[in-house]
Amino acid sequence: MRIALFSGNYNYLREGANQALNRLVGWLEGTAGHQVRVYSPVTDTPAFEPAGTLVPVPSIALPVRSEFRLATGLPKAIRRNIAQFKPDIVHVSTPDILNTRAQTFAKQIGVPVVASQHTLFETYLDYYRIGWLRPLAEAHLDRFYRRSDHVVTPTETLAAQMRETRGDRRASVWSRGIDRALFDPARRSPDWRRAQGIADHEIAVLFFGRLVLEKGIADYVEAIRRLRAQGLPVRPLVVGEGPGRSAFGPLDDAVLTGHLEGEALARAVASADLFHHPSTTETFGNVVLEGLAAGLPIVAADAPGSRELLDHGAAGVLYAPRDLDAAVAALAGLAADRDSRKAMVKAARNRSGGFSWDAASASVEQVYRDLLGDTRP
Repeated sequence: MRIALFSGNYNYLREGANQALNRLVGWLEGTAGHQVRVYSPVTDTPAFEPAGTLVPVPSIALPVRSEFRLATGLPKAIRRNIAQFKPDIVHVSTPDILNTRAQTFAKQIGVPVVASQHTLFETYLDYYRIGWLRPLAEAHLDRFYRRSDHVVTPTETLAAQMRETRGDRRASVWSRGIDRALFDPARRSPDWRRAQGIADHEIAVLFFGRLVLEKGIADYVEAIRRLRAQGLPVRPLVVGEGPGRSAFGPLDDAVLTGHLEGEALARAVASADLFHHPSTTETFGNVVLEGLAAGLPIVAADAPGSRELLDHGAAGVLYAPRDLDAAVAALAGLAADRDSRKAMVKAARNRSGGFSWDAASASVEQVYRDLLGDTRP
């Protein structure tokens, strides 16, 4: 097959969505033998080398979030490139101008369209004080996903919601995978903790992910403040980078590692004692899965991205979104109970064992085949 994939950010910033897309493209080309051409905005300083053939699309910086690029349309040269490629499938992954125009072009040339859902964009708006735009955003998203021939979502909860939105059965799960050899409780390092200034008696509470307001930074900071007010020896450990870094300012003794990769990342995650994940904006909590593989007890907001990953009460605790009283109570209970934390390590590790990148990628390929009527194994 020839697949034309459209993205709003394929490799110029590292984030969970484009990591999943690059994993998919790498599998489609390297394992399944297909050809993928990717259309996305680019910058002169990409975060990593892209999988597949990347075709740059003209773009401008977003006014509020200048680290992101917005493609302003589908220029004639790009349409010509697509036509010459002759794709069998068009895969759109971001409900922006580029991907919406790509949908329209695919319909004009008679190519099936698959959409993948990566983020609950409508939930971002409140964090930037433009929540009044949410009805318009939701209307656009509903139309975007209805115009596609099939939608893949990261969890069954979201797939069921998508089927209801579409009014048909053309929505299925594209899950994610985890490198369990990399993320492993055995990578916990007391020496690394001490080198960061974390005392042996302190409970390191992890915030893990891209540092942006919509990940719930304010809730994390307030939770740490309340835990300390109870006299608990908690130490904030922040792993990640982003424009929201300054929001951790009230926690003047926070350990901020910045962006980490590979073994350095896995060591930092495994060296935490608890993981607080207040975000409600992801469709799949990649960092939650990595935390589980590292054996961390996780206290997370009950949102689609965490609900199907956490075995509530065994590998972690879910609380109602934005209910800080419940979050603090769960964190305090685990911080004060070493035995409960130790019991969760094995449960968390075991929970991560059911996720495979190869199986996830194969499920998307099967959607492509079904749309093309290809029943070959």
